[in-house]
Amino acid sequence: MNKIIYIGIDVHSSNFTLCSFEPGYGVTEDKIFGQVQFKEDFINNTEKYISNLKKQRKDIEVVCGYEAGCLGYVPQRELAKKGIKCIILAPTTMAVQKGGKKVKNDYRDSIDIARCLANGSYRPVYIPDTEDEDVRDYIRMRDDHNIALKHIKQQLNAFCLRHGFKFEGKSKWTQKHFKWIKELTCTEKQREIINEYLATFESLNNKIDALDVRIEDFSKQERYAETVKKLTCIKGIKTHTALSFTTEVSDFNRFESAEKFASYIGLTPGEKSSGDNERKTKITKAGNRHLRRLAVEAAWTYMRGNIGIKSAELKKRQKDMPSNVITYADKASRRCQRKYYRLTKMGKESNKAITAVARELCCFIWGMATSHFDSSDTGTIKCDSELSMSSLD
Repeated sequence: MNKIIYIGIDVHSSNFTLCSFEPGYGVTEDKIFGQVQFKEDFINNTEKYISNLKKQRKDIEVVCGYEAGCLGYVPQRELAKKGIKCIILAPTTMAVQKGGKKVKNDYRDSIDIARCLANGSYRPVYIPDTEDEDVRDYIRMRDDHNIALKHIKQQLNAFCLRHGFKFEGKSKWTQKHFKWIKELTCTEKQREIINEYLATFESLNNKIDALDVRIEDFSKQERYAETVKKLTCIKGIKTHTALSFTTEVSDFNRFESAEKFASYIGLTPGEKSSGDNERKTKITKAGNRHLRRLAVEAAWTYMRGNIGIKSAELKKRQKDMPSNVITYADKASRRCQRKYYRLTKMGKESNKAITAVARELCCFIWGMATSHFDSSDTGTIKCDSELSMSSLD
């Protein structure tokens, strides 16, 4: 059996540092060698590096890897085309030195990556296909525009407050609020500033509307349509959220259970126990932050309305869908809403209750996407009982 040489790659936008590691497995000493740094033509230089390594040692196999970061999946895909096995390591799952690193540089980082590869003390990042990645990035771009719109609102609010203009109405960003802004008595330069803010607001708002139409078109593609339609049957989930989950996750079946999917989203409570003392901490936030934000936003819809009452819009989304899908979606909605009311009645703050509901909702999203509602026993997805109440404190 050929020995395996593990190559850790510390990647940056300007340079790449490689280090080879051969584990001794307790029989001989571990070998660290071949530390080099490339500032350009990374793929070809890496291929030459591995080729020279195989010439010196003909009885070896090579596995290389790098931490997920700014370069995305491009290095992995390019190396795979060259026939080189490359793994992207999830940084939050890698074994790290307790107390932080006392000495840190690119060479040491590449050694740490190589050791993690050899020891298996990491989890690999799932590599989506280019279509899923493109749609995912399109949705993220739309969300970036929405964040910019939010900032414009905050800046215009701050400007009005700074100059003593106070809106007396109940809700802002309504027709009444815009009319009030346009009729403000102010100096010529202040009016020019307000008009610029309003023009930027209008431009971003129109752009987001156009992007939403495009996203709606993406959701109707054959590869996404079925999953998106099923997910939108659940209260609080519309096309944008459903397509985001579909493209960010790509393959829901790679998660063995709903609990593992919730952990991937980062909504699972952590633990800091020692001896006989068991202590749950806040949620880990170790997973996909985009989906975590969307799950929490969707969960806020469960703080309104009566349990079991469906809106006209939700009924429209459920129209012509299979009865088992609708039954499962309604069960998810009722259970999430009951959970919120129960937790708040117990004295939990709304934010903490919503976090618990978001985790529950993610479990149902996994169940819907993987068709775990087909069996008569829909109680196989366990999230409610396993979320420690102390983790919400």
